[in-house]
Amino acid sequence: MPSILHIIQRYYPYTGGSEQVAQVLAERQAADGHHVQVWTTNAWDLDHFWARNRRTIDQAHEMHNGVAIRRFPVVRLPTPAITYPIIRRLMVEIGRLPRTAPILRRMAMLTPRVPSLLTALRSSPQPDLIHTANITLDFTILPALKYAKQHTIPHIITPYVHLGEPHDRSLVRYYTMPHHIEIMRQSDRVIVMTGLEEAALADLGVPRSIMRRVGVGVEPAELMGGDAARFKAETGINQPFVLFVGTFAKEKGTLDVISAMQQLWAQGRSEELVLIGSPMAQFEQAFAALPAEIKAKIHVFARASQERKRDALAAATLLAMPSRTDSFGIVYLEAWLYRLPVIGANAGGVPDVIRHGETGLLVNYGDVADLTNALRRLLDDPTLREQFGTAGYDYTLRELTWDRKYAQMMDVYTELGVSGTL
Repeated sequence: MPSILHIIQRYYPYTGGSEQVAQVLAERQAADGHHVQVWTTNAWDLDHFWARNRRTIDQAHEMHNGVAIRRFPVVRLPTPAITYPIIRRLMVEIGRLPRTAPILRRMAMLTPRVPSLLTALRSSPQPDLIHTANITLDFTILPALKYAKQHTIPHIITPYVHLGEPHDRSLVRYYTMPHHIEIMRQSDRVIVMTGLEEAALADLGVPRSIMRRVGVGVEPAELMGGDAARFKAETGINQPFVLFVGTFAKEKGTLDVISAMQQLWAQGRSEELVLIGSPMAQFEQAFAALPAEIKAKIHVFARASQERKRDALAAATLLAMPSRTDSFGIVYLEAWLYRLPVIGANAGGVPDVIRHGETGLLVNYGDVADLTNALRRLLDDPTLREQFGTAGYDYTLRELTWDRKYAQMMDVYTELGVSGTL
């Protein structure tokens, strides 16, 4: 029985984008008869990696849907949370110089670290394949890659490179430092989300011969069934509303959506705003400072259940997530299954996912006026909303289901000697 080890920084029950992909892939592989393990950390909140007093998952071992989950504690330097961004910024600057990959690898392991993960690798039976994810959170990838190379185990990485805005490298530099490019070049396969990501990595020296464009999908049977009436009855929200789903953070566009809605409310509009996701500390501080009359129009469902999310999708007028930190954006697909029009940012891999003027609208990241106009345009035009939502629905069912994407992913595994269905 082939053994597959996934290593990802967060996993079930957390349900972010890359975590959902890992979960679907692992559980389908387990159902196909593979012995599948997921090794992860005890972090729930992303900022647990650099800050204290954030939410964790403290169950070290768990079986879920045939997948053996093992969680390792995060270790940080005994310094303030600001240490992490300072180190990362310093790494970016050092990375501008030639031949700096060795020092960057060492700096990447300063904080946070998961020292017990490498110990577990050395003491556990060897897997037949290791699949890692999230290149910027390299502190779990580096030991896994080193182990794979030492023992001639095939290594796949899904880097989820965040390209940022066109002609602005301030974000992508954090995902493509010299040691990141070295990690990808040393991997047996690199799974990319979009053609934009593939082209960017090829320009930086990652061979196209080891890259495979797969992207992500959705499970229509699991995502459908949301109940708009139940959402309204349980929440008391009877006004039409704009929906945001994702991590509550500046880079995800959460604060821009709030600012744009404030502009619309100042013009007398009655639509409200619903936020579903996990809050970062920066969002919590910004939200707390909002006037009471603005907060009254914003309904925050932090860490909501999947049922609550489905019901919100069924009840919403449109979805807006103008993020610059998405390599694909599963939430757009989820919205399309409910025939919702979507608004995203012209950043990252999103322009390869949202077809501007066909399945939704793209706006310039951080441009609140542009976002306000896009919101107003869709809120004022039910025919256009229906047109975009229907086109997105058809596109999703035709090309973006997990049945299709899983088969493509397992073709990559087969290339490396791990067959698809047993």
